[in-house]
Amino acid sequence: MSEQKPGESTRMSDDEALEFAEQVFDLARQGNAELLDKLLEKGLNPDLRNHKGDTLLMLASYHGQQETVQVLLKHHADPEIRNDNGQSPIAGAAFKGDLEVVRLLVEGGASVEGASLDGRTALMMAAMFNRTAIVDYLIGQGADPRATDAKGVTPMAAALAMGAAETAEQLRQLVSA
Repeated sequence: MSEQKPGESTRMSDDEALEFAEQVFDLARQGNAELLDKLLEKGLNPDLRNHKGDTLLMLASYHGQQETVQVLLKHHADPEIRNDNGQSPIAGAAFKGDLEVVRLLVEGGASVEGASLDGRTALMMAAMFNRTAIVDYLIGQGADPRATDAKGVTPMAAALAMGAAETAEQLRQLVSA
């Protein structure tokens, strides 16, 4: 590394900045909450987005990094930012089946519906993949079991289409009650 001469800029090159950003996104994916917390305390934007529109919170949520999700929410990461595909962090956590991350997101201000741009809700994602505990939790928090996406599909219909018998029955009992 060469010495800096007076008057020279200490700014990162574009390549260095991109490499740093990728490392930060890896911290979220891999769950390095301690280092991410330090970077956020130094002014890192908690809503930093990658080339797919994924925020740090989206990546941490999708990869089940509970402690990292807590750190990001503590630093006011917005749980409502959708990625370029219109997906929310809560829908990603419901898809992956991580009830604790779903809870953390709701406690951190995420909409319990977590609907994507096409109207698919977190409840639909949980129902499709037979995530019975998440279905119970989301409904207990006010998720609408009768909601429909842009194609008119309900959580129960989504579960049936995916062969998720347990959540289909769970939702059938709720809707008919």
